[in-house]
Amino acid sequence: MSTDNNHASIRELEPSAVWNHFCDLNAVPRPSKKEERVIEFIKCFGESLNLQTRVDHAGNVIIRKPATAGKEQSKTVVLQSHLDMVHQKNADTEFDFDSQGIQMQIDDDWVKAKGTTLGADNGLGVAAIMSVLTSTNIAHPAIEALFTIDEETGMTGAKELQAGQLTGQILLNLDTEEDDEITIGCAGGVDIVATGAYTPDALPDSCKCCQITVRGLTGGHSGIDIHRGRGNANKIMNRLLSLAAENNQGRVVSIDGGGLRNAIPRESVAVVGVPDGTSLADQAWFKTEIANIVAENQTTDPNLEIVCQAVDSSPNAISESLQTSLFAALFGVVSGIERMSPSIPELVQTSNNLARVLVGDGQFSIDCLARSSANTERQQLARSIAAILKTTGATVEIDGDYPGWEPKPDSEIVQLMKSLYVELFDDQPQVAACHAGLECGLLGKNYPDMQMISFGPTIRGAHSPDERASISSTQKFWKYLVATLEKI
Repeated sequence: MSTDNNHASIRELEPSAVWNHFCDLNAVPRPSKKEERVIEFIKCFGESLNLQTRVDHAGNVIIRKPATAGKEQSKTVVLQSHLDMVHQKNADTEFDFDSQGIQMQIDDDWVKAKGTTLGADNGLGVAAIMSVLTSTNIAHPAIEALFTIDEETGMTGAKELQAGQLTGQILLNLDTEEDDEITIGCAGGVDIVATGAYTPDALPDSCKCCQITVRGLTGGHSGIDIHRGRGNANKIMNRLLSLAAENNQGRVVSIDGGGLRNAIPRESVAVVGVPDGTSLADQAWFKTEIANIVAENQTTDPNLEIVCQAVDSSPNAISESLQTSLFAALFGVVSGIERMSPSIPELVQTSNNLARVLVGDGQFSIDCLARSSANTERQQLARSIAAILKTTGATVEIDGDYPGWEPKPDSEIVQLMKSLYVELFDDQPQVAACHAGLECGLLGKNYPDMQMISFGPTIRGAHSPDERASISSTQKFWKYLVATLEKI
């Protein structure tokens, strides 16, 4: 049963400290690259507790809390989460991420947002750390709370954190999204960005314009969800546009597909010029292709819609030569799994997300995010994608490379948390590496001797408006975190 609850109801959920801090945090706009308000929020929070609080040159916030009585000799623990969140909304949702707080509701065992991302990634981790810092009855070692910035669009905070800022020997990253998983390694990533310019061609006077819209795809996290085989709006749109061109019934005027580099594209809108008297929506071959695409994606993307309608638009299109090379390049760029791990069962080793395609007004750009736990393999995939994109005449930059995190399954903290999980929940945890990018790989460059582990509550649909956090799982996660701090 689904019920629409206000934030007061969410504040009444257990653990109350975590949900109350989450509500407070979600009232603060916190898009990546625009974290000034949330940095100030966390800084004021630490200072209000009379705890040592500082903001480093990058904007990371570090708050220190002394050990509780009897835990002074235990190893210092770094609790780490990132402050920024992915901003995605449904096309029909009116919402300003720069000025509005997230609107939340309860749906059975889930907390979710109204038509937008929820920010549980990584807001629940932040809220849990805030709860530890405000606690008066949790036994814990000395705590260094590290709140990093810009994790979602470049991991700038983790990259810029200098050596010597932390003294902790154990780092607990609270950014895993399955509550039975203990993550001990992750993939690295790199951005491939192609940009180019063109001289628009005037469409013949006899041409009319129509708009093709691909929407309703499931989307999701381009690392965690890449193995699920979900449809990519940019790939689907390219397939439709190239087919229209082959039938001499499509000159591209504009394309606007996808959004953030780490979100599987859910929507794409394109305007094409077609001969007067032609309606793509009425063409048998176009209907057949739409039916094929919908059928192919029925299991993973049951809400996929493709619609075509007449519109008034610019009389200019891209040149036929650019159109041909653009279609070929977008066909050639892999989007999805490139290679599975040969040594870890069911782990994606290398992948790419064709994240953004933007064409219009004499400019075009294509953005990709390639991931791999094998650094050399990631670099070679980026070079391959760059070579394909250069065939459009674009300038291609490979930037933002960050390393993976090498698993150390025999470390003390891994062994402790495995046995503690069994003790608390009478079950075996899943100890694994993940294909997402976690900050542990970057943090480990300056702190190579720090033991690291990542865990968290169950979150579904991260990086999409379907994002939701399990209430019962958050209770389980909090119990596990408190017990871990007491055991260290």
